[in-house]
Amino acid sequence: MSKYLLEIGTEELPYRFIPSAIKQLENLFGEFLSENKVGYSDINVYATPRRLAVIIDGLEKSSPDEVKIVKGPVKRVAYDESGNLSKAGLGFANKNGVSPEDLYIEDDYLHAKILIKGKSIIELLQQNVPALVLKLQGSHFMRWADNDQKFSRPIRWIVSILDKDEVKIKIIDKESSNISRGHRFAQQNVIIGHPDDYVELMRNCCVIVDQNERRQRIIEKAKEEAEKFGAEPYYTDDLLDEVTFITEYPVPAVCDFSEEYLKLPEELVVTVMAVHQRYFALYKDGKLINKFITMTNYLGDEFENIKAGNVRVIKARLDDAVFFFNEDTKKPLESYVEDLKGITFQKGMGSMYDKAQRLVSLSRTICNQLGIVDSRTIERTALLCKADLTTNLVFEFTELQGYIGADYARVSGELDAVCEGIKEHYFPLNAESDTAKTIEGQVVGIADKIDTIAAVFAEGKKPTGSSDPLGVRRAALGIIRTVLANNLNINLTKLVDETLLNLPVQFEGGSIVDKLKKAADDCVGRVSGKVSEEINNFIIQRLIIYLSDKYSKNVLEACAVNKNPLENLADYIERVKVISTLNCPPMLESANRVARLLKEPVFAQVNKNLFNLPAEKMLLEQINTVCAKDNYAEYLKQLEEINPSVEKFFNDVLVMDKDEKIKQNRLALLALLKQKYDYICDFCKL
Repeated sequence: MSKYLLEIGTEELPYRFIPSAIKQLENLFGEFLSENKVGYSDINVYATPRRLAVIIDGLEKSSPDEVKIVKGPVKRVAYDESGNLSKAGLGFANKNGVSPEDLYIEDDYLHAKILIKGKSIIELLQQNVPALVLKLQGSHFMRWADNDQKFSRPIRWIVSILDKDEVKIKIIDKESSNISRGHRFAQQNVIIGHPDDYVELMRNCCVIVDQNERRQRIIEKAKEEAEKFGAEPYYTDDLLDEVTFITEYPVPAVCDFSEEYLKLPEELVVTVMAVHQRYFALYKDGKLINKFITMTNYLGDEFENIKAGNVRVIKARLDDAVFFFNEDTKKPLESYVEDLKGITFQKGMGSMYDKAQRLVSLSRTICNQLGIVDSRTIERTALLCKADLTTNLVFEFTELQGYIGADYARVSGELDAVCEGIKEHYFPLNAESDTAKTIEGQVVGIADKIDTIAAVFAEGKKPTGSSDPLGVRRAALGIIRTVLANNLNINLTKLVDETLLNLPVQFEGGSIVDKLKKAADDCVGRVSGKVSEEINNFIIQRLIIYLSDKYSKNVLEACAVNKNPLENLADYIERVKVISTLNCPPMLESANRVARLLKEPVFAQVNKNLFNLPAEKMLLEQINTVCAKDNYAEYLKQLEEINPSVEKFFNDVLVMDKDEKIKQNRLALLALLKQKYDYICDFCKL
């Protein structure tokens, strides 16, 4: 078994491209080896800002020989009357490089068995590696010098070795060798004798090629520096990923900034540091302090210039924030609501001011469903939740919408509940983040998300595999998580209908009568037509996907068919939990048998006078013992207990009797039984 190393050295790669390149290279090389039937044990892809490296372990020396059967012309065409090969037969033999003796007849057709010799792994690598590398895809690829081919950044060197030997390849304008380069401030010409030595040789030249090791080093070094001040570093996965892919050898440097900036909203200061400058904010005893850590890609002891430069940058950014904050807070948050008229929400769906008014109405509807009598703080939250979109600070730092609104609301003297609601109505921010804790944030957040979903679907812009207009998938998941996390008894189906009716309509037509008729038809069509159905199905599918990690997809779908889960999510979850415990194959078979017999609707009523077998009467009595209960576990147990009577009915009774009245009566009896089954789920889906 052999080991192969490919290293593509480049100018600094865009950090967003690198994670994608890692996955692409792993897939491309895996597919290449599989297609050529070359065995291997492992593929590892490493990446830094200046290199992409692939190491394949356990590589076989060659692809295997392959026997290929080729079908030729029919026998009567391949041979003449004398039994000799015709021109067609000889042509077939010559085309496939076989002698006439190697041909044979099978199923009245001429066939040839061709032995295709395997290729050496060196030959395969030389023929395929350049093309594989150039298959990488990403944004802003470029050309350089007089080359026609593109790559993310200019290629400066290539290492290609199999065990101890070079495998000569050429990618665009660079030929490979066994010489790599270390860190920009370390040794440049590094001879790679064997792929086994690569990772350690690079580490000795201050290049940590393993991105996972580099990421862990960043975390450890940040914690070490923070501990010197009794603090803890703040970082997100996005920040770690970015710093990991802009450094080859991360070295921390601690910088200070004026304590005056701590008077700004905390989220603002942290966002400036983490999102805009890639710094690690520091917290001590749960409070932000005036220090941060920057991860440098520098080797040496002179950090003063680096620190001074970073402090100048953060000061300028925070000075801007102070200016915007002071300007924005000269007037109360409520005064910005009117400015929302100048921001379009979505074409055909009015302005953000219109959306804010709809949120007030929808929030009131949700409060009615929840039985909330005093909804003043919720409606106030709905009115103000989008006001910060017109402020200078949110224009500069759009990712802080909601957070800035909450702080401006506090400065304006709004109630704490309203302030928290403004911030939390955007929650959850992603699939893993927290949901809103306050009822204001929960209600307004649901109203906001469902309004967005309805607007997208009403305009015919529903999400596809490659697009997600206004993040409606995330919005649907946010609604589901908020309702489930807080056990909110909300009928989402009714809420969807109400939302669709609240959306603006297009007044088109010749006369005022035509315009009004079109508007009325548009409203009715949204609710009774396919738009409402599409939204319901869309949210149900997101619900099933969200719960599929915990429950079987078959169970989730079975419980979603018989009752719309959006009418009561808690009820749906309870049924899913109970059906997940089902372990009674005989009852499942009975339920499926009933469904197969009831393909057509049954309108007849059960008539006891038409019973002529004891099993019919017994089944009716047993069906009547099954009563709807809030306890679905007990209900399922009742269905299992009556199953012997169901089985006896099928054993003793011919449902499709020749007498039409008796047949319809027995089908009506099974229809009653099916109603009992359907109360909990559609057993046909299991």
